[in-house]
Amino acid sequence: MMFSNKKISEFSDLEFALYNFIVTHPEKVIYMRIRDLANETHVSPTSILRFCRKLGFDGFTEFKVQLKIYINQTEKLSFIHSTTTLTEYLERTMQHDYDQRIRMISQSIAAAETIIFIGIGTSGILAEYGSRYFSALKKFSLYIKDPFFPMYTSPLKNSIAIVLSVSGETETIINLTNRAKEEGTKVISITNYPDCTLAKLSDYNLSYFVSTEYRESFNLTTQIPVIHLLESLAKETYKYIHT
Repeated sequence: MMFSNKKISEFSDLEFALYNFIVTHPEKVIYMRIRDLANETHVSPTSILRFCRKLGFDGFTEFKVQLKIYINQTEKLSFIHSTTTLTEYLERTMQHDYDQRIRMISQSIAAAETIIFIGIGTSGILAEYGSRYFSALKKFSLYIKDPFFPMYTSPLKNSIAIVLSVSGETETIINLTNRAKEEGTKVISITNYPDCTLAKLSDYNLSYFVSTEYRESFNLTTQIPVIHLLESLAKETYKYIHT
């Protein structure tokens, strides 16, 4: 990332004008002289030099070199094909007695009176999806996707939490999970790997073992396995309750 949130928050009005021009025309800026950029943005060359040094560069030339590297890295970004990740998920999970584990966890869910889904970001969206899916199959469910939600589950007698996190290391999710356990709630976690902190905190863990993908600071790891696991758990739970 060329511009951190902290640095952006420290920009003056002139520096914001420079920043907006650079992020809008990066391919043009890397071939410009400092005077050309000054004319385009109506900012003095001295202000441009001060802007570059504020970002940690010795001068405009070094800034342009780094900007070009950043552009090239972004252009070369490649993604794992969706079919590859699905195959990867199926091959790895079939080696871990998955069906038996899902049935065992579903028994615990069936015995609970309330299900609380927990997640933030993309996992928060899936927490909401899981809650709706279970509710559609006649199992009362709630979801929490606010990381600062006051977690008091003791009034919800015999509840169980299903916590979603790719890394299983997100601090706010760990804190919410700890709070749920302190309130006497059983915890099921769905994570990418079984050796993360969240998995170790949980009573049960389901891991989906797919390759992680990132673009800058954004986690793009596929969530298709999570949807499959949520739907499988919901259907198995329904079977235990209604057959």
